[in-house]
Amino acid sequence: QGAVKRQALYACSTCTPPGAEPAGICLACSYECHGTHRLFELYTKRNFRCDCGNSKFKNLQCKLLPDKSKVNSGNKYNDNFYGLYCTCKRPYPDPEDEIPDEMIQCIVCEDWFHGRHLGAVPPESGDFHEMVCQACMNHCHFLWAYASQLAVSPLTKANSLEDEGIVLKVEESEEQEKEIKKESGVEHQDTKEEKQSEQFNEPSTSSGYCSKFLKKLPVEIAETTSQFSFCKLKELQSKPFVKKDTATFWPSNWRSKLCTCEDCLKMYSELEVQFLTDECDTVLAYENKGTSDQETERRDPLMDTLNSMNRVQQVELICEYNDLKTELTDYLRRFADEGTVVKREDIQHFFEEFQSRKRRRTNRMQYYCS
Repeated sequence: QGAVKRQALYACSTCTPPGAEPAGICLACSYECHGTHRLFELYTKRNFRCDCGNSKFKNLQCKLLPDKSKVNSGNKYNDNFYGLYCTCKRPYPDPEDEIPDEMIQCIVCEDWFHGRHLGAVPPESGDFHEMVCQACMNHCHFLWAYASQLAVSPLTKANSLEDEGIVLKVEESEEQEKEIKKESGVEHQDTKEEKQSEQFNEPSTSSGYCSKFLKKLPVEIAETTSQFSFCKLKELQSKPFVKKDTATFWPSNWRSKLCTCEDCLKMYSELEVQFLTDECDTVLAYENKGTSDQETERRDPLMDTLNSMNRVQQVELICEYNDLKTELTDYLRRFADEGTVVKREDIQHFFEEFQSRKRRRTNRMQYYCS
Protein backbone atom coordinates (compact mmCIF):
# COMPACT_ATOMS: atom_id res chain seq x y z
CA GLN A 1 0.00 0.00 0.00
CA GLY A 2 3.01 2.30 -0.01
CA ALA A 3 3.70 4.58 2.95
CA VAL A 4 0.84 3.92 5.40
CA LYS A 5 -0.39 6.93 7.36
CA ARG A 6 0.01 5.12 10.70
CA GLN A 7 0.63 1.44 11.35
CA ALA A 8 2.07 -0.98 13.90
CA LEU A 9 5.72 -1.77 13.17
CA TYR A 10 8.36 -4.27 14.28
CA ALA A 11 12.13 -4.51 13.90
CA CYS A 12 13.76 -7.90 13.39
CA SER A 13 17.08 -8.27 15.23
CA THR A 14 17.55 -11.69 13.60
CA CYS A 15 17.63 -10.22 10.08
CA THR A 16 19.04 -6.76 10.94
CA PRO A 17 21.38 -7.12 13.95
CA PRO A 18 23.22 -4.15 15.50
CA GLY A 19 25.61 -2.71 12.93
CA ALA A 20 23.30 -3.48 10.02
CA GLU A 21 21.02 -0.92 8.42
CA PRO A 22 17.86 -0.25 10.43
CA ALA A 23 14.66 -1.67 8.96
CA GLY A 24 11.00 -1.91 9.91
CA ILE A 25 8.40 -4.54 9.07
CA CYS A 26 4.61 -4.42 9.17
CA LEU A 27 2.36 -6.57 11.37
CA ALA A 28 1.50 -8.98 8.53
CA CYS A 29 5.17 -9.64 7.71
CA SER A 30 5.96 -10.14 11.39
CA TYR A 31 3.63 -13.16 11.26
CA GLU A 32 4.23 -14.42 7.73
CA CYS A 33 7.96 -13.80 7.17
CA HIS A 34 9.50 -13.42 10.66
CA GLY A 35 7.38 -15.73 12.82
CA THR A 36 10.35 -17.52 14.39
CA HIS A 37 12.66 -14.48 14.61
CA ARG A 38 13.49 -12.14 17.51
CA LEU A 39 11.43 -8.96 17.07
CA PHE A 40 11.26 -5.55 18.73
CA GLU A 41 7.79 -4.05 18.97
CA LEU A 42 7.90 -0.39 17.88
CA TYR A 43 4.20 0.28 18.46
CA THR A 44 3.11 2.72 15.72
CA LYS A 45 4.90 5.08 13.37
CA ARG A 46 3.59 7.38 10.66
CA ASN A 47 4.20 7.45 6.91
CA PHE A 48 6.21 4.21 6.89
CA ARG A 49 6.49 1.56 4.20
CA CYS A 50 7.38 -2.03 5.13
CA ASP A 51 11.04 -2.90 4.43
CA CYS A 52 10.61 -6.68 4.56
CA GLY A 53 12.57 -8.35 1.74
CA ASN A 54 14.17 -5.20 0.31
CA SER A 55 17.91 -4.46 0.05
CA LYS A 56 18.23 -4.20 3.87
CA PHE A 57 17.49 -7.94 4.11
CA LYS A 58 20.31 -9.87 2.44
CA ASN A 59 18.91 -13.42 2.48
CA LEU A 60 15.18 -12.89 2.93
CA GLN A 61 12.41 -12.47 0.37
CA CYS A 62 9.02 -11.17 1.45
CA LYS A 63 6.39 -13.91 1.14
CA LEU A 64 3.50 -11.45 0.81
CA LEU A 65 5.00 -9.10 -1.81
CA PRO A 66 8.25 -10.43 -3.30
CA ASP A 67 8.66 -7.62 -5.86
CA LYS A 68 9.45 -4.63 -3.63
CA SER A 69 11.41 -1.41 -4.06
CA LYS A 70 15.02 -1.83 -2.93
CA VAL A 71 14.91 1.24 -0.69
CA ASN A 72 12.08 3.16 0.98
CA SER A 73 13.57 6.65 0.93
CA GLY A 74 10.59 8.19 2.72
CA ASN A 75 11.04 6.06 5.87
CA LYS A 76 12.56 7.61 8.99
CA TYR A 77 14.60 5.54 11.44
CA ASN A 78 15.97 6.01 14.95
CA ASP A 79 17.51 3.91 17.74
CA ASN A 80 14.13 2.26 18.37
CA PHE A 81 14.85 -0.02 15.39
CA TYR A 82 17.75 -1.50 17.39
CA GLY A 83 15.62 -1.90 20.52
CA LEU A 84 17.02 1.24 22.22
CA TYR A 85 14.86 4.08 23.55
CA CYS A 86 14.93 7.47 25.28
CA THR A 87 17.89 9.83 25.71
CA CYS A 88 19.56 7.12 27.82
CA LYS A 89 19.56 4.71 24.84
CA ARG A 90 18.50 1.70 26.90
CA PRO A 91 16.33 -1.31 25.97
CA TYR A 92 12.78 -1.73 27.24
CA PRO A 93 12.20 -3.54 29.45
CA ASP A 94 15.66 -2.86 30.88
CA PRO A 95 16.90 -5.73 33.09
CA GLU A 96 19.44 -3.39 34.74
CA ASP A 97 16.93 -0.65 35.57
CA GLU A 98 15.29 -1.24 38.95
CA ILE A 99 13.34 2.06 38.96
CA PRO A 100 9.68 1.57 37.93
CA ASP A 101 8.94 4.19 35.29
CA GLU A 102 6.40 4.67 32.52
CA MET A 103 7.61 5.24 28.97
CA ILE A 104 5.87 7.91 26.87
CA GLN A 105 6.07 8.39 23.10
CA CYS A 106 6.85 11.80 21.60
CA ILE A 107 4.34 12.61 18.88
CA VAL A 108 6.93 14.46 16.75
CA CYS A 109 10.04 12.23 16.65
CA GLU A 110 8.04 9.14 17.79
CA ASP A 111 10.84 7.99 20.12
CA TRP A 112 9.93 6.64 23.57
CA PHE A 113 11.14 8.31 26.79
CA HIS A 114 11.29 7.45 30.47
CA GLY A 115 9.12 9.83 32.46
CA ARG A 116 12.11 10.84 34.61
CA HIS A 117 14.15 11.85 31.54
CA LEU A 118 11.73 14.46 30.19
CA GLY A 119 12.94 17.43 32.23
CA ALA A 120 9.52 17.75 33.87
CA VAL A 121 7.38 15.46 35.96
CA PRO A 122 4.62 14.11 33.70
CA PRO A 123 1.03 14.78 34.84
CA GLU A 124 -1.22 11.87 35.70
CA SER A 125 -1.58 9.68 32.60
CA GLY A 126 -5.27 10.50 32.32
CA ASP A 127 -4.66 14.25 32.30
CA PHE A 128 -2.87 14.40 28.93
CA HIS A 129 -3.03 12.58 25.60
CA GLU A 130 0.17 13.58 23.80
CA MET A 131 3.75 14.57 24.64
CA VAL A 132 6.42 16.55 22.81
CA CYS A 133 9.96 15.83 24.03
CA GLN A 134 12.63 18.40 24.88
CA ALA A 135 14.51 18.11 21.58
CA CYS A 136 11.32 18.42 19.54
CA MET A 137 10.20 21.45 21.56
CA ASN A 138 13.46 23.13 20.57
CA HIS A 139 12.86 22.09 16.97
CA CYS A 140 9.21 23.23 17.03
CA HIS A 141 9.94 26.40 19.02
CA PHE A 142 6.59 27.95 18.04
CA LEU A 143 4.84 25.46 20.36
CA TRP A 144 6.06 27.39 23.41
CA ALA A 145 3.67 30.21 22.55
CA TYR A 146 0.79 27.70 22.61
CA ALA A 147 2.06 25.87 25.70
CA SER A 148 1.17 28.69 28.07
CA GLN A 149 -2.46 28.48 26.91
CA LEU A 150 -3.00 24.82 26.03
CA ALA A 151 -0.39 22.48 27.52
CA VAL A 152 -1.10 20.32 30.56
CA SER A 153 1.98 21.37 32.51
CA PRO A 154 3.09 23.81 35.25
CA LEU A 155 2.96 26.49 32.58
CA THR A 156 -0.84 26.46 32.72
CA LYS A 157 -0.98 27.11 36.46
CA ALA A 158 -1.22 30.71 37.66
CA ASN A 159 1.27 30.32 40.51
CA SER A 160 3.87 28.89 38.15
CA LEU A 161 3.40 31.82 35.78
CA GLU A 162 3.94 34.29 38.59
CA ASP A 163 7.04 32.41 39.74
CA GLU A 164 8.46 32.74 36.25
CA GLY A 165 7.71 36.43 36.13
CA ILE A 166 4.96 36.24 33.52
CA VAL A 167 2.46 39.10 33.58
CA LEU A 168 -1.05 37.72 33.88
CA LYS A 169 -3.80 39.57 32.03
CA VAL A 170 -6.36 41.01 34.46
CA GLU A 171 -9.82 41.56 33.01
CA GLU A 172 -11.27 45.00 33.60
CA SER A 173 -14.55 45.35 35.44
CA GLU A 174 -17.60 46.82 33.71
CA GLU A 175 -17.16 50.16 35.49
CA GLN A 176 -13.54 50.37 34.37
CA GLU A 177 -14.58 49.64 30.78
CA LYS A 178 -17.14 52.48 30.90
CA GLU A 179 -14.51 54.89 32.20
CA ILE A 180 -12.14 53.87 29.42
CA LYS A 181 -14.88 54.34 26.82
CA LYS A 182 -15.70 57.83 28.12
CA GLU A 183 -12.07 58.88 27.98
CA SER A 184 -11.57 57.53 24.46
CA GLY A 185 -14.87 58.76 23.09
CA VAL A 186 -16.07 55.25 22.36
CA GLU A 187 -19.25 55.77 24.39
CA HIS A 188 -20.23 58.68 22.16
CA GLN A 189 -19.63 56.56 19.10
CA ASP A 190 -21.75 53.73 20.52
CA THR A 191 -24.62 56.14 21.13
CA LYS A 192 -24.38 57.34 17.58
CA GLU A 193 -24.48 53.76 16.28
CA GLU A 194 -27.52 53.02 18.46
CA LYS A 195 -29.36 55.97 16.90
CA GLN A 196 -28.46 54.69 13.45
CA SER A 197 -29.80 51.23 14.33
CA GLU A 198 -33.06 52.83 15.52
CA GLN A 199 -33.36 54.57 12.18
CA PHE A 200 -32.97 51.20 10.45
CA ASN A 201 -35.94 49.87 12.43
CA GLU A 202 -38.19 52.75 11.31
CA PRO A 203 -40.33 52.37 8.16
CA SER A 204 -38.37 53.46 5.12
CA THR A 205 -38.35 53.05 1.37
CA SER A 206 -36.52 50.16 -0.20
CA SER A 207 -34.12 52.55 -1.90
CA GLY A 208 -33.21 54.14 1.43
CA TYR A 209 -32.57 50.75 3.01
CA CYS A 210 -30.42 49.63 0.07
CA SER A 211 -28.29 52.74 0.21
CA LYS A 212 -27.64 52.21 3.92
CA PHE A 213 -26.92 48.51 3.31
CA LEU A 214 -24.44 49.31 0.54
CA LYS A 215 -22.62 51.78 2.78
CA LYS A 216 -22.29 49.12 5.46
CA LEU A 217 -21.27 46.30 3.07
CA PRO A 218 -17.58 47.30 2.51
CA VAL A 219 -17.04 47.35 6.29
CA GLU A 220 -18.42 43.79 6.64
CA ILE A 221 -16.29 42.58 3.72
CA ALA A 222 -13.19 44.08 5.33
CA GLU A 223 -14.01 42.39 8.66
CA THR A 224 -14.51 39.03 6.94
CA THR A 225 -11.22 39.37 5.05
CA SER A 226 -9.35 40.21 8.24
CA GLN A 227 -10.67 37.01 9.84
CA PHE A 228 -9.10 34.91 7.09
CA SER A 229 -5.71 36.61 7.44
CA PHE A 230 -5.74 36.45 11.26
CA CYS A 231 -2.81 34.54 12.80
CA LYS A 232 -3.36 32.95 16.21
CA LEU A 233 0.37 32.35 16.64
CA LYS A 234 1.35 36.00 16.21
CA GLU A 235 -1.25 37.01 18.78
CA LEU A 236 0.12 34.49 21.30
CA GLN A 237 3.72 35.50 20.57
CA SER A 238 2.87 39.11 21.32
CA LYS A 239 2.11 38.11 24.92
CA PRO A 240 4.71 37.01 27.50
CA PHE A 241 5.33 33.26 27.63
CA VAL A 242 7.93 30.97 29.18
CA LYS A 243 10.36 28.82 27.22
CA LYS A 244 11.94 25.97 29.21
CA ASP A 245 14.21 23.04 28.44
CA THR A 246 11.53 20.45 29.20
CA ALA A 247 9.02 18.25 27.47
CA THR A 248 5.40 19.43 27.24
CA PHE A 249 2.14 17.54 27.68
CA TRP A 250 -1.02 18.26 25.69
CA PRO A 251 -4.78 17.52 25.98
CA SER A 252 -6.76 15.58 23.40
CA ASN A 253 -8.07 18.50 21.33
CA TRP A 254 -5.04 20.80 21.28
CA ARG A 255 -4.19 20.23 17.61
CA SER A 256 -7.46 21.80 16.47
CA LYS A 257 -6.39 25.06 18.14
CA LEU A 258 -3.17 25.47 16.15
CA CYS A 259 -3.21 28.28 13.61
CA THR A 260 -3.73 27.25 9.99
CA CYS A 261 -3.08 30.58 8.27
CA GLU A 262 -0.91 30.63 5.15
CA ASP A 263 2.26 31.64 7.00
CA CYS A 264 1.85 28.97 9.69
CA LEU A 265 1.16 26.22 7.15
CA LYS A 266 4.36 27.21 5.35
CA MET A 267 6.25 27.06 8.66
CA TYR A 268 4.86 23.56 9.43
CA SER A 269 6.01 22.39 6.00
CA GLU A 270 9.53 23.79 6.48
CA LEU A 271 9.79 22.08 9.88
CA GLU A 272 8.25 18.86 8.43
CA VAL A 273 5.51 18.76 11.07
CA GLN A 274 2.44 19.23 8.86
CA PHE A 275 0.86 16.27 10.69
CA LEU A 276 0.36 18.41 13.81
CA THR A 277 -2.76 19.96 12.28
CA ASP A 278 -4.22 16.53 11.46
CA GLU A 279 -6.28 15.17 14.35
CA CYS A 280 -6.56 11.80 12.55
CA ASP A 281 -2.77 11.47 12.93
CA THR A 282 -3.04 10.88 16.68
CA VAL A 283 -2.47 7.45 18.22
CA LEU A 284 -5.89 7.82 19.87
CA ALA A 285 -7.55 8.17 16.46
CA TYR A 286 -5.58 5.11 15.27
CA GLU A 287 -6.76 3.06 18.27
CA ASN A 288 -10.37 4.20 17.86
CA LYS A 289 -10.30 3.16 14.19
CA GLY A 290 -8.94 -0.27 15.15
CA THR A 291 -11.69 -0.70 17.76
CA SER A 292 -14.34 0.31 15.23
CA ASP A 293 -12.97 -2.13 12.62
CA GLN A 294 -12.99 -4.97 15.17
CA GLU A 295 -16.61 -4.25 16.08
CA THR A 296 -17.51 -4.39 12.40
CA GLU A 297 -15.74 -7.75 12.03
CA ARG A 298 -17.47 -9.14 15.11
CA ARG A 299 -20.95 -8.40 13.75
CA ASP A 300 -23.00 -11.51 12.99
CA PRO A 301 -23.43 -11.80 9.17
CA LEU A 302 -26.71 -13.68 9.73
CA MET A 303 -28.18 -10.73 11.65
CA ASP A 304 -27.02 -8.30 8.97
CA THR A 305 -28.75 -10.44 6.35
CA LEU A 306 -31.95 -10.68 8.42
CA ASN A 307 -32.14 -6.91 8.81
CA SER A 308 -32.23 -6.51 5.02
CA MET A 309 -35.24 -8.86 4.61
CA ASN A 310 -38.97 -8.53 5.07
CA ARG A 311 -40.86 -10.41 7.80
CA VAL A 312 -41.73 -13.51 5.72
CA GLN A 313 -38.17 -13.92 4.45
CA GLN A 314 -36.83 -13.55 7.99
CA VAL A 315 -39.03 -16.38 9.30
CA GLU A 316 -38.11 -18.67 6.40
CA LEU A 317 -34.38 -18.02 6.84
CA ILE A 318 -34.50 -18.67 10.59
CA CYS A 319 -36.35 -21.96 10.05
CA GLU A 320 -33.84 -23.09 7.41
CA TYR A 321 -30.92 -22.08 9.63
CA ASN A 322 -32.28 -24.05 12.60
CA ASP A 323 -32.84 -27.12 10.40
CA LEU A 324 -29.28 -26.92 9.07
CA LYS A 325 -27.84 -26.43 12.56
CA THR A 326 -29.75 -29.40 14.01
CA GLU A 327 -28.97 -31.83 11.18
CA LEU A 328 -25.29 -30.81 10.94
CA THR A 329 -24.83 -31.19 14.71
CA ASP A 330 -26.37 -34.69 14.64
CA TYR A 331 -24.26 -35.66 11.63
CA LEU A 332 -20.95 -34.50 13.20
CA ARG A 333 -21.78 -36.13 16.56
CA ARG A 334 -21.45 -39.56 14.96
CA PHE A 335 -17.85 -38.80 13.97
CA ALA A 336 -17.11 -37.56 17.49
CA ASP A 337 -18.60 -40.70 19.06
CA GLU A 338 -16.62 -42.97 16.73
CA GLY A 339 -13.42 -40.88 17.04
CA THR A 340 -13.04 -40.63 13.26
CA VAL A 341 -11.81 -37.66 11.21
CA VAL A 342 -14.29 -35.56 9.22
CA LYS A 343 -13.11 -35.41 5.59
CA ARG A 344 -13.99 -33.08 2.74
CA GLU A 345 -16.10 -35.76 1.01
CA ASP A 346 -18.08 -36.28 4.26
CA ILE A 347 -19.08 -32.61 4.31
CA GLN A 348 -19.92 -32.64 0.61
CA HIS A 349 -22.08 -35.76 1.14
CA PHE A 350 -23.92 -34.07 4.03
CA PHE A 351 -24.86 -30.99 2.02
CA GLU A 352 -25.96 -33.05 -0.98
CA GLU A 353 -28.28 -35.06 1.28
CA PHE A 354 -29.47 -31.89 3.00
CA GLN A 355 -30.36 -30.21 -0.31
CA SER A 356 -32.15 -33.37 -1.45
CA ARG A 357 -34.29 -33.50 1.72
CA LYS A 358 -35.01 -29.78 1.39
CA ARG A 359 -36.30 -30.25 -2.19
CA ARG A 360 -38.56 -33.13 -1.10
CA ARG A 361 -40.03 -30.96 1.70
CA THR A 362 -40.62 -28.07 -0.69
CA ASN A 363 -42.34 -30.25 -3.32
CA ARG A 364 -44.89 -31.48 -0.75
CA MET A 365 -45.86 -27.92 0.31
CA GLN A 366 -48.98 -26.29 -1.15
CA TYR A 367 -49.57 -22.55 -1.15
CA TYR A 368 -52.97 -20.86 -1.38
CA CYS A 369 -53.72 -17.23 -2.16
CA SER A 370 -56.80 -15.64 -0.59
